[in-house]
Amino acid sequence: MIVGILFYNNEKDVKKENKKVTEIKEEKETTSKVSLVMVGDALLHSSVYNDAYKNGVYDFSSQIELIKPIVSEYDLAFYNQETILGGTEIELSDYPTFNSPQEFGDAMIDAGFNIVNLATNHTLDRGEKAVLNSRAYWKSKDVLTAGSYDSSEDYSKIVIKEKNGIKYTLLSYTYGTNGIAIPEGKDYLVNLYSDEKAKLDIEAVRDKVDVILVSMHWGVEYQDEPTDEQKREAEYLASLGADIIIGTHPHVVQPVTHIGDTLVIYSLGNFISAQSTNNDYNTMVELMSMVDIVKTTKGDESSIKLQNLNNELLYNYYKKGGGKWYDFKVIPFSQMNSSYNNDYKRLYDKYSAVVKRYEDVSINAAG
Repeated sequence: MIVGILFYNNEKDVKKENKKVTEIKEEKETTSKVSLVMVGDALLHSSVYNDAYKNGVYDFSSQIELIKPIVSEYDLAFYNQETILGGTEIELSDYPTFNSPQEFGDAMIDAGFNIVNLATNHTLDRGEKAVLNSRAYWKSKDVLTAGSYDSSEDYSKIVIKEKNGIKYTLLSYTYGTNGIAIPEGKDYLVNLYSDEKAKLDIEAVRDKVDVILVSMHWGVEYQDEPTDEQKREAEYLASLGADIIIGTHPHVVQPVTHIGDTLVIYSLGNFISAQSTNNDYNTMVELMSMVDIVKTTKGDESSIKLQNLNNELLYNYYKKGGGKWYDFKVIPFSQMNSSYNNDYKRLYDKYSAVVKRYEDVSINAAG
């Protein structure tokens, strides 16, 4: 009898151990999320920053006051700083060689923007001094930037940020610098694109982050169809493991689509500028794209999915009179009315169709 009882208890113990093993194997699945919003080119012509100059200071807050409440709802917010923020220490300047007030960066940070592209065809407009001023400014802020650096050491650092348990980084490239030569031995001042460089950069960081954002300053100005080279580079970057490709430079909106799991925004267009309409307001109608980045983790394995992709057209409004342009304001089309443009509903239909040319992506309705 004693032997039988001992055997029975041992059998119960084995069952308990097996249950524990099964519970260990059935690891709990967890999810985390960050939300991302993206807008295009901050192209600061003199009329834009002169409009912001009041009582001896530059204050751009009124120009983006309708955007701030939207951006503040997102964890991450990207924009392209088209013109360099070399600041008033060196003379401000307009087209074709720009230099802009650093106070614009203050306004964008205050609005919630925390990811900034610095690699554009205008990065070297005012030379090395403006780049060094720009880097000093951005390094003093809690903002992720990429594409322009003040030294080889600065360039070589892999900057990784984390939000809600999701690690991310930004890689940024421009096609060129408007023919301005990069000073010898100082290639770090602006990051020019090459397939080889992109491959090395992505391979260096792919296993260290959950999400790679790639900002591409590419394409042909004022053309709403991506070039064959844009499409080729997008395919290539997607094959390397880029998660989101953010296109800038054409100054007009281009389609939004997917290549496999990679989100491709070929061009967001301008965000704010004083570009007079090139053709039917195409430099004044812009894009804001929003997406959720969702991380699923089970045991040692994790995966990333992009969900809830949505888009909103923006309008770069300003008035003309007395020989100047003034009252600049970026307006979501969901808040548009005829006081800003009598033809805004037709413009909404026209440029929504451009965004949806390759894929039937979601776009907020016009007001």
